[in-house]
Amino acid sequence: MMSTKGTLSAGRPSAKTNKAATLASLADKATTKRVNFDLSAEQHTKLKVYAAKQGKTVKELLTDFVEQLPSD
Repeated sequence: MMSTKGTLSAGRPSAKTNKAATLASLADKATTKRVNFDLSAEQHTKLKVYAAKQGKTVKELLTDFVEQLPSD
């Protein structure tokens, strides 16, 4: 007799989630905006090296910078 435990099943994994919980978790998040701009290869390398020396990702570094800007 073969066990069915651990076998694959058809269907979308997302269909098995609790939609109410998913919507509630989305409601807790602040709206975000994507920022996209071009840097030269040299500027990009400089930014990545600086972020690494700070122990941060580029995203963390730039987010922290924006948080420090005056609100005026």
